[in-house]
Amino acid sequence: MNITKFLNKVYFAPRLKEIEQYTSHAGELQQLVLQRLVRTAANTEWGKKHDYASIRTYEDFKKRLPIQTYEEVKPYVTRLRAGEQNLLWPSEIRWFAKSSGTTNDKSKFLPVSRESLHDTHYKGGRDAVAIYLGQNPESRFFSGKGLILGGSHAPNLNTNHSLVGDLSAILIENINPLVNFVRVPSKQTALMEHFEPKMEAIARETIHANVSNLSGVPSWMLVLIKHILEKTGKQSLEEIWPNLEVFFHGGVAFTPYREQYKDVIRSSKMHYVETYNASEGYFGTQNDPADPAMLLMIDYGIFYEFIPLEDVGKENPRTFCLEEVELNKNYAMVISTSAGLWRYMIGDTVKFTSKNPYKFVITGRTKHFINAFGEELIVDNAERGLARACAETGAQVVDYSAAPVFMDKHAKCRHQWLIEFAQMPDSLEKFAKVLDDTLKEVNSDYEAKRQNNLALQPLEIIVARPNLFHDWLDSKGKLGGQHKVPRLSNTREYIEEMLELNR
Repeated sequence: MNITKFLNKVYFAPRLKEIEQYTSHAGELQQLVLQRLVRTAANTEWGKKHDYASIRTYEDFKKRLPIQTYEEVKPYVTRLRAGEQNLLWPSEIRWFAKSSGTTNDKSKFLPVSRESLHDTHYKGGRDAVAIYLGQNPESRFFSGKGLILGGSHAPNLNTNHSLVGDLSAILIENINPLVNFVRVPSKQTALMEHFEPKMEAIARETIHANVSNLSGVPSWMLVLIKHILEKTGKQSLEEIWPNLEVFFHGGVAFTPYREQYKDVIRSSKMHYVETYNASEGYFGTQNDPADPAMLLMIDYGIFYEFIPLEDVGKENPRTFCLEEVELNKNYAMVISTSAGLWRYMIGDTVKFTSKNPYKFVITGRTKHFINAFGEELIVDNAERGLARACAETGAQVVDYSAAPVFMDKHAKCRHQWLIEFAQMPDSLEKFAKVLDDTLKEVNSDYEAKRQNNLALQPLEIIVARPNLFHDWLDSKGKLGGQHKVPRLSNTREYIEEMLELNR
């Protein structure tokens, strides 16, 4: 028996039996999670404030607690980062996952507890492997090593007692030491801060390794793969790693990169598995290669609620537990977790494609955004950048729309801005630079992707003819009223229509 079959039999396969319970006991499993979370946090400051000791049902929970965004959670996070404990969750909070996307802050810092690491994030990784091995009984997954491409971390508020970093770095830092025997690169290399030297170090360490699986964000992984191919002079990755069989990917949509991966990994035996491991928690794993939807993981330390998209932003939005959702309807996801996030709206929208078991696809964000490469650019970032660019160049903007230009065979990608000016800037080049620099200043994820032009090239500005956006809205029958030009889009659907009219 090979090592993969042995480990699957004793460690992974038994878990599949539990996951099968998702089909018949979903509601019961979620209620057990809620009861455990509330009971555990009853004596925290938050639990006492909301009288967790008297909560008996989901209706009690829903009536007692408000829906929260990061702006409401931030005062507690600030105190946690300063060293206070037992505020939102009873165990010590030493880690904070850094993520962009809020309206008022360059970065948000999400608490990570010991429990959330083990009963959410690591459990999700284990289940992803279990599901994959269940579908591929002849796999030799553990005959090689896993290349995990992660971020970095740094001291929190200049104290080594508490650390802030990318979720991937937190996971690598706290991983079971035994996993290091089946993982590359070394922890020291994996946690390097700057991507360009890290990419070179990873290439040096892994070119001669027996890599069987990859984990990471598609955009960054593609940059690394192309660097390795260039360094070795090879045409495809299986020439370097002949036993490579699967890529667990997440963070950004894989669709724009699929054809490029076929160019660099040409083996027909290669598998791709989408996962949904956000800073707030591990939510889903693709459990059928023929179906892009992901299985919602419902027995972790996460209780799920869902707000109909049309209710987002209302003072008293309707909220539904898992059993109450409808198929093919957009919902904003709300979570309560073993890291002390309570009825927290993460900003992602999902649509369920199945209720037996519960499977979903990510449909976007609750606000306009561009997150094609992990940059999480939101309208507030764009407005602040444009305001500064106008102020420094004397320009006046009538309207605008922006969208990504996806990677080509040279791994080049950028943001494309279509802008109609009432007053042209004194220098279009300066306008573009100020806009780009401001976006880097207000959004740490955009800044990271723009570093050394590795994942994102400088943004491109196309000047729109007069009345372009008016004419586009007219062509859609959307003149007047509350109809607006989409400011940011994660696809090129709208901007391609506008560019056609701009000729």
